[in-house]
Amino acid sequence: MSTAAQADPITAFKFLIELDGLVVGGFSEVTGISAEIEAEEYREGGVNEYIHKLPKITKYPNIILKRGLTDSDLLWKWHRETVAGKIKRKNGSIILLNYAGNEKWRWNFFQAYPVKWNGPDLKADTGAVAVEILELAHNGITKG
Repeated sequence: MSTAAQADPITAFKFLIELDGLVVGGFSEVTGISAEIEAEEYREGGVNEYIHKLPKITKYPNIILKRGLTDSDLLWKWHRETVAGKIKRKNGSIILLNYAGNEKWRWNFFQAYPVKWNGPDLKADTGAVAVEILELAHNGITKG
């Protein structure tokens, strides 16, 4: 029988978002933690069994943050400044917490700025939470 500790998967429901070292609020969803290496195909004369695939550039999709609308308008102001041409790039982190609230994983993204903001869908006949969405372009992501 093995005495090694079992490594259970970490749940994905507790996380924080930091921008320039400050936690900016609770979010209900984060997507875009991803990286893709683009490959270029190269056909070699006389080789008919396969096509060479050579690595080119790494692409990072935009990070999309969703949260219930709050009294804090920091993200809205950051977006409005960008719209006005005052682009302030910020470094940030997506921090995954375990059940006890301790940091388990951290993804750091660099030189981010807002490229899209969506306000909430307003419907008088539901009790749904008003959700805002902020989309960030950035220059790469690493595990911290």
